[in-house]
Amino acid sequence: MSKITELVDELVTPILDDMSLELVDVEYVKEGSNWFLRVFVDKETGVDIEECGIVSERLSEKLDELDPITHNYFLEVSSPGAERPLKKERDFEKAVGKTVHVKTYEPINGEKTIEGKLLSYDGNSLSIEMTIKTRRKQVDIPMEKVAKARLAVTFS
Repeated sequence: MSKITELVDELVTPILDDMSLELVDVEYVKEGSNWFLRVFVDKETGVDIEECGIVSERLSEKLDELDPITHNYFLEVSSPGAERPLKKERDFEKAVGKTVHVKTYEPINGEKTIEGKLLSYDGNSLSIEMTIKTRRKQVDIPMEKVAKARLAVTFS
């Protein structure tokens, strides 16, 4: 399955470069009896439905030419939304100062889920300020312990 996502990454990158869009993530997953190829794209000002449609058309043409997926699947191109995943170094760098939600492979200070303001990212670790009741606490998380990370929407 990772070969499919790698191939889609290669195929969609020139399309996105041409449109000044950024690839956020590619997923190839089975849900129930259906397969889904999901491509998440974005840009500073956000993407609209027309841009997603153009990417979908162009990518679909490329996939039809190569035909790397032998069974039926649904192609979905969309924005990652407000709670966009953080995967690349640049994602973490841009998230500094924002609220993030991080799941770890093993507990850090007794917690496997940490949400708070991302204070810093140095390539090796994240430093997050959590608020527990009324106390603020800084937590440092080594990147090798991060299972998943995303922006978090907060309502204050």
